[in-house]
Amino acid sequence: MTTVLLADDQELVRSGFRLILELAGIDVVGEAGDGAEAVALVRDLRPDVVLMDVRMPGTDGIEATRRIVGEGLPTRVLILTTFDLDEHVYDALHAGASAFLLKDVEPVQLVEAVRVVARGDALLAPTVTRRLLERFADTLPGEPRPLPAELAALTPREREILELVAGGLSNAEIAERLVLGETTVKTHVSSILRKLGLRDRVQAVVLAYEAGLVQRSAA
Repeated sequence: MTTVLLADDQELVRSGFRLILELAGIDVVGEAGDGAEAVALVRDLRPDVVLMDVRMPGTDGIEATRRIVGEGLPTRVLILTTFDLDEHVYDALHAGASAFLLKDVEPVQLVEAVRVVARGDALLAPTVTRRLLERFADTLPGEPRPLPAELAALTPREREILELVAGGLSNAEIAERLVLGETTVKTHVSSILRKLGLRDRVQAVVLAYEAGLVQRSAA
């Protein structure tokens, strides 16, 4: 059974999410009212997913995400926000969040999102991630950051696929573009993530964008 921790400073919001998730057979193992408490509970409970409010008093969702990812905890972070182009969403993705949802998400979408993220898949379409990064391009460093040393470990084909992932293409679209089987593309993507030490393809898009592997749109 999928396990979830709820992190939001509003008890009413947590109660609503708990009801939705438990009715769908998802086990809510705990609740936190701020980021520091969320990190402590993730350490103890090791839930599959933490639904993390991006804005909380004290330790916010961004710093909590950074700590969870930085400690190598297996829990994946699904960020909750009010605005889809909130600048904090970019910060949260950069910190290691696997996806984000709007707080007014429909119940069926919330349940599906939790299950997708728990499986280790990226909920957020790469094209949406790219739109988010372009929206806040002025918050990125003026020059691309140095390419990770691990990039040298990628084969030419993996490097090509990474650039296509960063460009917003799905596995099916990459397979069609390169005349490969979709299963083969999925295998390459998994190898890329492993070699670069990334959790999912959303993080691959962030890395590739910041490293200058894809061109930013003109402002």
